[in-house]
Amino acid sequence: MATGRGRILQQHWQRLQALRCPLRGGAGRASAGQAVGRAGASGFRRGPGVKCAADGTVALRQNPRGEQRCGKSSSNCPVFLDRMPSEILLKIFSYLDAVSLLCTGCVNRRLYHLASDNSIWIRIYSTAFPSKKSNWKVNPVEETAVSMSVLSVEDKEAGYWKKEYITKQIASVKATLAQALKPVNPYTGLPMKTTEALRKSGLGWAIILKEKSGKEYVMEHVDLSINDTSVTVLWYGKDWPCLASLSTLDLCGVTPLFMDWYKTPTKNRPRWHSLITKYNLSHLMESTMIGCDRLVRIFCLSPGLLVGLWKKEEELAFVMANLHFHHLVERSSLGSATIPYEPPPHSPFLYDSPEYGLHGYQLHVDLHGGGVFFLCGKFHDLFTKKGNIENGYVKLIVINLKNNREHLPLIGKVGLSWRTNVIDGCIKSCSIMDVTLLDEFGKPFWCFSSPVGMRSAAPSDGPNFLGQTYCVDYVDAEGRVHMELVWMEETEEYFIVSMVLYLSIGKINHWFGTEY
Repeated sequence: MATGRGRILQQHWQRLQALRCPLRGGAGRASAGQAVGRAGASGFRRGPGVKCAADGTVALRQNPRGEQRCGKSSSNCPVFLDRMPSEILLKIFSYLDAVSLLCTGCVNRRLYHLASDNSIWIRIYSTAFPSKKSNWKVNPVEETAVSMSVLSVEDKEAGYWKKEYITKQIASVKATLAQALKPVNPYTGLPMKTTEALRKSGLGWAIILKEKSGKEYVMEHVDLSINDTSVTVLWYGKDWPCLASLSTLDLCGVTPLFMDWYKTPTKNRPRWHSLITKYNLSHLMESTMIGCDRLVRIFCLSPGLLVGLWKKEEELAFVMANLHFHHLVERSSLGSATIPYEPPPHSPFLYDSPEYGLHGYQLHVDLHGGGVFFLCGKFHDLFTKKGNIENGYVKLIVINLKNNREHLPLIGKVGLSWRTNVIDGCIKSCSIMDVTLLDEFGKPFWCFSSPVGMRSAAPSDGPNFLGQTYCVDYVDAEGRVHMELVWMEETEEYFIVSMVLYLSIGKINHWFGTEY
């Protein structure tokens, strides 16, 4: 009998709920009644909060404690935001800040239009960017009212002041970054405060993996390390898409719209993307492989991208991007989502004596892997004669093979460390090379950061060394680097016995206005 009375009371409760807070459609009422019945039978009470209905509408639950004090029992009756009048929603939105409004506009179409109301955004705009500065002390509320009276609302299209605010906020961030990058280090020729600019702006990086069908996967960077003249950014995880279905990889800089958000970063913060480089994943072939261990094979895609594949599955294990400091902030923030940043046109330096070749050059070169540096070298007063031109390149000797006093050792065991979310390792005879070449005026002439690998080579014509000879090569459109090393078995270390830079004649003619 008790069970029978419970069923009768349950059915009565369902009818009361259907009358008190009707839902959309008959199916919606039936499912709501069943849910209430299950909640009542199980003896659990749902707490207050936000609920998303099956039809995509947003609902707020009323406070059960307040209802008990009022003698009501409608603790499960939802209040849908979509059913609230626009006037009330606009009043609520008027108390939100810019970040909250931008996030609210991502819920659905109606909230997007309401959260873009000009009357709300004109107040935010006038507060953030007052029209005039006065020496008189004015109440902030009165100053905002005066600014708003000067601006217009009715004659602007919907969302105008929201767009104006975002545009001006982006310009403010870019101006702040440009100001931070003005001081230049006289020894490296690079901005002195690049690390500070990266920290203050909250700048990050993302890769966009695109399938052949057009589907995209966006992945935020998992880890990064800041080196002397470069940044190493790492992506890994367990949710990689199938490599066979992928066509390209886009490397983008991600800049927050509000610079103070770097203190409390969140995944859904307002930001914009700047395309840095687009890579073709069909180039992952034997010719681009630079090393391997028992678990992974690593491939180098120019410029500076390292892709690790599991040996067994031939699927993505990790992605590593190596970005040189030269124009790093500009490339990561001043481009668009589809077009990379283009530096301003270069004005050729006046070269008084082109017949004497190049002189007074400086070279900074680092070899490192996984936070461990094997070489930090700085070379001054490099020069070459005009006659040292071979196959379209000007030869610049940094370490002479025949001069034993110039030979340099590599410190520690050379290897490139890698890791994923489940395992890590180290690939021997591979590293990251950072090169900064300054011209005679101290300006960056050629800069890059890229993975490189050692390979066995025949000894060059010159002194005979007691050890196996290896070479390291790097090539891009502006030049080549050739380095020869010898493994000393007794001391168990590598010695650099030769280092030569080959600078493209086209680059030199463009830089100096010469006609080599």
